[in-house]
Amino acid sequence: MKYRSIAVLLTAALTGGICLAQTAAVEDFKKTPTTQQEKEYPQVNSERKVRVSIPAPEAQRVQLDIGGVKYDLKKDEKGVWTGESAPQDEGFHYYQLNIDGASVPDPGSLYYYGASRWGSGIEIPAKDQEFYAVKNVPHGQLRETQYYSNTSKSVRRVYIYTPPGYDKDSKKYPVLYLQHGMGENETGWGNQGHAGFIMDNLIAEGKAVPFIIVMENSSINMSGMPRGPRPAGAPRPGAGQPNAAPSAPSNGPRMAGPGGGMNFAAEFEKILCNDLIPFVESNFRVVGDQAHRAMAGLSMGGMQTHSIVVANPDKFAYVGMFSSGTFEPSEIKDIESFKKNTKVVFMSFGGREGGAARIGAAADAWTKAGIKGVSYVSPETAHEWQSWRRSLHEFAPLLFK
Repeated sequence: MKYRSIAVLLTAALTGGICLAQTAAVEDFKKTPTTQQEKEYPQVNSERKVRVSIPAPEAQRVQLDIGGVKYDLKKDEKGVWTGESAPQDEGFHYYQLNIDGASVPDPGSLYYYGASRWGSGIEIPAKDQEFYAVKNVPHGQLRETQYYSNTSKSVRRVYIYTPPGYDKDSKKYPVLYLQHGMGENETGWGNQGHAGFIMDNLIAEGKAVPFIIVMENSSINMSGMPRGPRPAGAPRPGAGQPNAAPSAPSNGPRMAGPGGGMNFAAEFEKILCNDLIPFVESNFRVVGDQAHRAMAGLSMGGMQTHSIVVANPDKFAYVGMFSSGTFEPSEIKDIESFKKNTKVVFMSFGGREGGAARIGAAADAWTKAGIKGVSYVSPETAHEWQSWRRSLHEFAPLLFK
């Protein structure tokens, strides 16, 4: 019975029902870039533990919910609840607080759209964070604009990154259409992904040519989509939490191209081809041909990229799939025609994701077919933004050269 009780206790802790006692934290906690101005919490220490604090004198129980685990906070004599998590992976994570069963954002953090809701996020300092740091280099602009879609019969919002010098010159630029994951939207790559800062730094270092990035919301008609494992820090369905749709699983169903099967890209494909690309090419200085167009995305966005490229082999010369499965030459009907105009097929995964072992062989198959195939595995990361930031950092230097 003793051993059985210990096993039950451990199982409950691992599934988030309770939390094992934490060892004393190193007291070098600091505010993070994701802490609101003039707020003291949330904080992170050198062990990568997250500490939060919130006044809730009438509450009976307050918890920090991050990385799929809930951690009990302790109340002081003033009714302020404080506590910390176990060490978290480097990079960005969604999280929330749970107050007497109600899951709420932390009023001390900046808010981000992820897991199908606006909520809290925190940045855990990474060893390689310099590649997306804000530096004293020429900066581009992340522009918010609207356009009318005849397909959806609505005005849609789109974010467009223009590189440094765009407003001072008259030349035309290549363009990358870059998509988010399930449960996220067009703000993701600019906010959580730091796409603009990644590009600013790559351009300043001479590692990437300047190009425009277009970020739209591809979550069209997503009801009924299968739900895979949630991203770190995303709310768990049930237990008083929103029934959020996380990013699609890395080993989830492949999006079929024309001819049937599960196709999560059909509606966005119409918006992209019939409305968005024409809008961009009419209102921004871009080169409007296949050789100067790229498409990429993370998780669901990469799956959509895959499907759209298979259905429209004459649209994009560069293809990027981040944590989105594999793409092989056998899926293209006319490979001889395809390889005349397609330059790179890039696939990546986090090292802790199941698909990491498969992409090397798929990349080799593309190279043998006559198109440069590239695979990349992000060290010690899972299905999370640090994997995707690194993926963009590896993909961007391959484009338009």
